[in-house]
Amino acid sequence: MKTSVLAALLLAAALPATAQSGPTPQEQMACRGDASKFCAEHIGKPPQMNACLRENKAKLSDSCRKVVESRGG
Repeated sequence: MKTSVLAALLLAAALPATAQSGPTPQEQMACRGDASKFCAEHIGKPPQMNACLRENKAKLSDSCRKVVESRGG
C-alpha cells in the first residue's frame, strides 16, 4: 500500500497541470512505471520530474508518452 500511495503522489506531482487539473487515474497508471524507472531521483520535485519525463520521452511507454505529450511535453 505504501508503494501505491508513493506512486500516486509521485505522478500527481510529476505531470504538468493543464488548466489547474491534475493527472487522471488513467494518466497516473500510464506513467507510473516509467516515472519510477527513469526519474525516481526526482520524486517530490515536480519541475524536475516534468523535465525528466520530457527528456526521456523517447524511452517512455507509448501510453505514458501520449500523456506527456497531451500535457505539453
